[in-house]
Amino acid sequence: TCSVDRFLILWKLKTQCRAYRFAGHAEAVTSVEFSPDGQVLASASHDHTVRLWIPCIHGESSVLKGHTASVRSVSFSHDGYSVVSASNDKLIKIWSVCYQRLLFTLFRHTGWVRCAKFSPDGRIIASCGEDKSVNIWDTRNKICVNSFSDDEGFATFVDFNPSGTCIACAGSNNTVKLWDIRTNKLLQNFKVHRAGVNCISFHPSGNYLITASTDGTLKILDLLGERLIYTLHGHKGPVLCVAFSKGGEKFASGGKDAQVLLWKTNFDTLDYEEVLKHNFRRTHIDDPPHLLDIYPRSSHFHGEKLKSVLVS
Repeated sequence: TCSVDRFLILWKLKTQCRAYRFAGHAEAVTSVEFSPDGQVLASASHDHTVRLWIPCIHGESSVLKGHTASVRSVSFSHDGYSVVSASNDKLIKIWSVCYQRLLFTLFRHTGWVRCAKFSPDGRIIASCGEDKSVNIWDTRNKICVNSFSDDEGFATFVDFNPSGTCIACAGSNNTVKLWDIRTNKLLQNFKVHRAGVNCISFHPSGNYLITASTDGTLKILDLLGERLIYTLHGHKGPVLCVAFSKGGEKFASGGKDAQVLLWKTNFDTLDYEEVLKHNFRRTHIDDPPHLLDIYPRSSHFHGEKLKSVLVS
């Protein structure tokens, strides 16, 4: 996790007894991500730098300098060889992890760039900024091949679905939009929050999307059924980020209340094929079954007694 307190904290979830705090950034840390193999951490900060960390007790890091304003987001490519960063200097930069140097820069945004992500196959990059545009870039030709624009508000966060065919955008205008990047069509537009959406995360199956909002809630959306499943309350104040675990059995959320909450999902109560069957039935029968018939409601995870973690 990263925070405006300038630290990164590495939490051990299995033992739940100790966490390591890494210091190095001079200002608030805005984004952090593990490499696909888990051997490297990348972080972005308001101090204009990107750092690469070895996630061990001492937490050695190397600094990547090139941006001239706050770096808002950092993300690894699928092979872990590259990192993409988005900044308030209106630029997107791609860095080599192995050689720790700048590979190339993408520029077309006319406002602060809030987020940039590699597609699952690494061939394209999606970025969004406060100029109200979402751009799709070809990493080989280094050109912008497509652009989606939104008149209502700007996208604060963008990500690819696991198959790489769609992008989801979290909007400052309280919406979550899904675009098909092959046909350039808006597939779904969810208006379920009462304030801006700050972050989204796809379940590994691609069937569900979780959203974090300034209205203090997390919401889980069923993309096949095109409906809201759950609204989760736990944070006191805006929820800034959310992410599913690699297998999708857990997800974590962070908020302005300086808390990180770890949640357990109940999607794995049914096999994915069963879920698909249920969803097929739900869209092809006049009277679909109620969602609680499919997913038995479990008790709220945050209702249990919380365990504290010691930070060394």
